[in-house]
Formats: sequence, structure tokens, C-alpha cells
Amino acid sequence: MAKRIDIASEIGKILADYGADVADSIKDVTRDISKKGAQAVKSNAKMDFGGTGKYASGWTSQIETNQYSAQGVIYNKKVPGLPHLLENGHAKRGGGRVDGKVHIKPVEDEIIKAFEEAVKKAI
Repeated sequence: MAKRIDIASEIGKILADYGADVADSIKDVTRDISKKGAQAVKSNAKMDFGGTGKYASGWTSQIETNQYSAQGVIYNKKVPGLPHLLENGHAKRGGGRVDGKVHIKPVEDEIIKAFEEAVKKAI
């Protein structure tokens, strides 16, 4: 006598395995792209502002994950408020304004494109 197979449950198992594999691949891609992005911002900061002080050496990345997603965050751990002021400009103490030096946005655009391409390959 032939064994009965529930095709719907078998397809569900296959899709669940595939979903888990894709989620793991996306977490790996997120980790790699975040590290590369932090290094790129660090090198831009060294070129634009000179030296290897707190600002340039403070760039790092962190991955926040749950069961189905991963989020990469690139930030400056040594001087957390300074990147916003340097990127966008700020008011001077005695009046007037300091123009910002755009050094984070180009890296952001590059890593978004790289992330999208890497996710397409992973899927």
C-alpha cells in the first residue's frame, strides 16, 4: 500500500527552510556591509578632517537582529553627537554658521546599493 503524503505540509516545510536560509544570508550580508561602511566612513573622516583622532577612529558598526530581520547601524562611539554637526553644519558661538562637510552621505548611498545587490544574490 502506498504511503500518503500531504503535499501542502511538505511544500510548507521546504518554504520554511528556504526562508530560514534567506534570513541567515541577509544577516551575514548586513554584517559585512555594515563593517565595510564603517571602514569607508572612517577613511572619509581621515581624509576630510585629517589625523587619526577620536572622530576618525571612533567609527564602528553594530548589528541588531531578531528571528526574521537584521539591521546594521554605523555610528561613532567616541563622539556620538559630532557626526551630525560636521555633516550638516552648525551655528558658531559668536554668531554665524559653519558649513557642513558631507562625508557620510556618499558612503550611505554606496552601501545601500551594495546591500541591495548582495541581497539579490543571496535570494
